Amino acid sequence: MRRLPPLNALRSFDAAARCLSFSAAAEELCVTHGAVSHQIRQLEDWLGQPLFTRHADGVKVTEAGQRLQQTTAQALDMLEARCAEIAHHPQATELTLGAPGSFLANWLIPRLEHFEARHPNIRLRLQTGADLAELASRRVDALVISGHAPWPREIQATPLLAEAVGPVCAPTWPNIPTTASALQGQTLLHTASRKEAWADWARAQHIDPAHLTTGRHFDHLPLMLEAAASGLGIGIAPQLLVERDIAQGRLLAPLGFVPCGAYFTLCIATRRANEAALQTLHQWLLEAALTSAS
Repeated sequence: MRRLPPLNALRSFDAAARCLSFSAAAEELCVTHGAVSHQIRQLEDWLGQPLFTRHADGVKVTEAGQRLQQTTAQALDMLEARCAEIAHHPQATELTLGAPGSFLANWLIPRLEHFEARHPNIRLRLQTGADLAELASRRVDALVISGHAPWPREIQATPLLAEAVGPVCAPTWPNIPTTASALQGQTLLHTASRKEAWADWARAQHIDPAHLTTGRHFDHLPLMLEAAASGLGIGIAPQLLVERDIAQGRLLAPLGFVPCGAYFTLCIATRRANEAALQTLHQWLLEAALTSAS
């Protein structure tokens, strides 16, 4: 427990010591002359010695008062500055955003600096995941997942980016396909997180999905993409998540990309949709998605 004199008494002392007048201090503090005199007497009693000498023209600070004034002025200046800083920069709100790791790494993280610069009072904590149950339990505040409508009534779902998928392979792959039928008999790469990717693409190409089921299987898309870049086979991936690898020459998309009907969708619990920080995140993601698509 701190052993300090009354803080109001210290404020009155600071004002009186600066003004060398109890009347001027009272005017500054918007109190009466008697109130300032009472606070000074209370402080002097607490310290056991006088802080001012009174005379006809006002007051003079004693030696003990001068020593106290140096510390009091410094402490109050620091307190005033810090309170102003906190009032000008409110405490940041932390939001946890869940999304597939590939979406975070390839799309969101490259744009994160822009979000932080525009919204310094919101700290965005990123977490891999795509389970709507995490919204209900509040383990995450928002989710970006790949999916189709309809969505549950308790979810506010906002489509951000349309998915287009296509085969990808290393530039050194020995048999780069030039037609959809050329994929038959080749080593195809599959991922458990997107089990229907090859089938969706095959149907868009009007070929039988049953011809594209064999090959190597991986748990997650980043592992499959790494395998494709390493020359282990031909993968299938959303255009959005391989744009950087293609630009860097690690992967090719020899047959291009076709829409698959799914969207990367922002999901927020309906009961929380009006929260200010979530509305800010919602608006920024929409703007970033529009810029990305243009």
